[in-house]
Amino acid sequence: MDQRADLELAPHRTFTRSEWAKLRADTPMTLTEDEVHRLQSLNDPISMDEVISIYLPISRLLSLYAGAVQGLHDATKTFLGVTDGKTPFVIGLAGSVAVGKSTTARVLRALLARWPNVPKVELVTTDGFLLPNAVLEREGLLERKGFPESYDLPALISFLSAIKTGRRHVTAPVYSHLEYDVTAERIEVDRPDILIIEGLNVLETPRLRSGHDGPFVSDFFDFSIYLDADETLLRRWYVERFLKLRETAFHDPKSFFHRFAALGNEEAVAMAEGIWERINLVNLREHILPTRPRADLILEKGASHRVETVSLRRL
Repeated sequence: MDQRADLELAPHRTFTRSEWAKLRADTPMTLTEDEVHRLQSLNDPISMDEVISIYLPISRLLSLYAGAVQGLHDATKTFLGVTDGKTPFVIGLAGSVAVGKSTTARVLRALLARWPNVPKVELVTTDGFLLPNAVLEREGLLERKGFPESYDLPALISFLSAIKTGRRHVTAPVYSHLEYDVTAERIEVDRPDILIIEGLNVLETPRLRSGHDGPFVSDFFDFSIYLDADETLLRRWYVERFLKLRETAFHDPKSFFHRFAALGNEEAVAMAEGIWERINLVNLREHILPTRPRADLILEKGASHRVETVSLRRL
């Protein structure tokens, strides 16, 4: 079989940056440059060109998908003879630590909320469903934080089930990156039109995780996105972010990592590289990267944090 035939049989169709940008069509740019700047995370720069070339076409695609899914829901209600209930369109966003998931999630939320029909868009991260540090420490899992076993999966599944059944005033726990722990705070999600769920392992399946035979987070998604980058880039971005945090957030006495604020540059780099190799890289290779092929849309980032290729699953 030649290379062209292989590409035709591949589950995803891949577009260059310029090819993808053309798919924006007439989708309007609804964010200002200042708004885009405020949406970016630490050490994850994003430009107006990035939003226009990559995220506006995604917004258009999601608009089409959401409309089609709503049509299916309406057809099902007609079949069942029911008129009540509201089923939100749920988007899953996965990817490694330091790849830029938070920025992507916030940009998408801002764009989707400005569709002409002004939908209600909510964003929830799975960090809030991590087990408290006290529990992780007791179970010997503190060094496995972010791995699948470190989450309160039943609570996350219960939350998503309630959202999908149209329940009102569903709450989710909040995670503090400063304190590096789950807090007592809760956020309320009240029947959104669109819900974005962002997290490391949200595309995991029973096949990829043995010993679990119930529903998984990905079962509740109508569309899924995987944000990808080469391991060497992810490592570099993680170290750079650690160094920036050492100069900023780590100086807060409330910070879990306050003790690292006084580290010299070489010590801080060694510390960050050690955490990356021992924890984040292992999680990436064993649990996160294997879920990449399951995504409906794969965004491949290059050295400058720009998305260079986009792969869309064939229907």
